[in-house]
Amino acid sequence: MLTPFGKFCRKLRIDRNEILKDMASKLNVTVSYLSAVENGKRSVPGEWETIISKEYDLNPEQSWELQEAIIESEKMIIFALEHTGENSQKLLKALARKSGDISEEQLKMMFDILE
Repeated sequence: MLTPFGKFCRKLRIDRNEILKDMASKLNVTVSYLSAVENGKRSVPGEWETIISKEYDLNPEQSWELQEAIIESEKMIIFALEHTGENSQKLLKALARKSGDISEEQLKMMFDILE
């Protein structure tokens, strides 16, 4: 699943007629590493915002969009559900849906159970 950062980068590459390999070269990383970052399997390295802004000569609006995409991507947690059981999947999905409705007391109880 592409993160907001991944979507920004994909659009940037399409607009510039580049492929993943081109951007990976500019960032001095492998294609697989860049792909992992875009898909939320790895965090966006801190220096990438500056490198991308410079390498792609982003205007102020684009730089702001890149910064927002990085911030939004950092808020995401991605689970690979294909390797978990059905009950684990149901639990993770329910937790994601209800996370804003769980009290601090309930969270503490869940942490206690999990520890």
